[in-house]
Amino acid sequence: MKKIIDIHTIKRKPNIKRYLIASCILLILLILGSCKVGQQYERPQFDDVSEEFYVKDSIFNDSLAEAAITRDSLMMSHIPWREFIEDSTLIALIDTALVNNIDLQKAMRNMDIGMEYLAQSKANFLPSVNATPAGFRREYYSENYNNYGSNRARRNHGETPPTSLYTERLEYTSALQADWEIDIWGKLRWQKEAARADFMKSQEFKKAVQTELIAEVASTYYNLIMLKSQVEVAEKNYALNDSTYNIVKLQYDAGETTSLALQQTKSQQLKAQSLIPQLERQYTVQENKLNRLLGRSPRAIELTANFDDIQFQEKYKTGVPIELVKNRPDVAMAEYELIAQNARTGVAEALKYPSLSIGAGLGLNSFELENFFDPVSSAFALLNGSIFQPIFNNRKLKTNYRVALTEREIAQLEFKDNLIGAVEDVSNSLTRINKLTQEYKIAQERIEVTQKGLKDAALLFRGGFANYLEVITAQSDALESELNEINTKKQILIANIELYRSLGGGWQ
Repeated sequence: MKKIIDIHTIKRKPNIKRYLIASCILLILLILGSCKVGQQYERPQFDDVSEEFYVKDSIFNDSLAEAAITRDSLMMSHIPWREFIEDSTLIALIDTALVNNIDLQKAMRNMDIGMEYLAQSKANFLPSVNATPAGFRREYYSENYNNYGSNRARRNHGETPPTSLYTERLEYTSALQADWEIDIWGKLRWQKEAARADFMKSQEFKKAVQTELIAEVASTYYNLIMLKSQVEVAEKNYALNDSTYNIVKLQYDAGETTSLALQQTKSQQLKAQSLIPQLERQYTVQENKLNRLLGRSPRAIELTANFDDIQFQEKYKTGVPIELVKNRPDVAMAEYELIAQNARTGVAEALKYPSLSIGAGLGLNSFELENFFDPVSSAFALLNGSIFQPIFNNRKLKTNYRVALTEREIAQLEFKDNLIGAVEDVSNSLTRINKLTQEYKIAQERIEVTQKGLKDAALLFRGGFANYLEVITAQSDALESELNEINTKKQILIANIELYRSLGGGWQ
């Protein structure tokens, strides 16, 4: 439906009638505007998602105490990371990473993109306005053109228009046009809802990157401290092996032992020595990894913390699994994707129904330049209204709508899977902490045993009551137990960080 009105042909009508017509049109638009299609989003309820975090009971004896786990409204994830991490060096490294990390900077740029699309979706409710400040049009036609000899040609050229390249049309234009789509079925509102959900998802993505970054920096930092401590243990063990070798060599020179003893002792010494560059190589790799997380090229990182002085968390407040929807950025991202997909389903449904557009134009138009600036003789006004109803579109709209419904179901399944995966992460972290705590107590007890055995072996060896094999075995056991104890403690520290991350902490 289109209607063109020339301002020179408008006849004055009673104001009351015009007001009634305008009121009726407004009432119809309000009624149609209330017919919003689509389904308002409601968070789905998953009956098969547990209300408790699963942690397997200990199968060992009660003397191996487990970490205290409580469910509390004040969860670990609510603790700001600066309070959760007490190491000043680590805090400084994380501060640097939050400023310079490249992945985090890219996530922030994605947020800017989401904000722009959201602003664009809000602007869809406003009319689009275009202007033609100055337009010129001149058409040339020849004798065989199908409009040859028209009234316009006669008006421009008289009864004998030329037969080749005569001027059929000449006009000068200046105009302002506006178009406005009435959001009858809520299509624009659903588009805005989808854009808002996408923007919120980009915010959650930034939170997820920050949470992952803090956890990764902390884990790499603890790896560095562990390797530094292991290098010290390896150097101490090498010194013991070197001392043992010197004693065996003296015995060999005195004819009190065989060359086999000397060879095996030397082999053990070289084995202990080779462990040092292995650990140093791993240290350099972890140091370079940490520098990249900090957004800078490889360089030395000064570590002042003593590994033995680092303390464990003593109590874990986990909250309930459903709280992960609010705390875990990845779970929140999955829900916002579901919200966005629900909105896109509303858009796909709204496209099946009529759309109403209103257009208007105002300007000057003349075929003579001298009369162009005369608003009385050259002004024009246009008012366009159209209702577009798709009838047969090769089933595209129906297919798009059904596909959108299916994609919404997939998004809901993704949301559920992310929630279950988050609960699994927390349960795994809690179990890991409990079992590692048990391992650590065993490792500490083993160190006491091997250290005592090492001292006894050294005394017996010097007194001639033990051979070199017993000394080598005692040294090997002591080294292994110390390295294992350091590694287990490092795993507990990382497990603490992982539990904090899996509960959604680190972005506050």
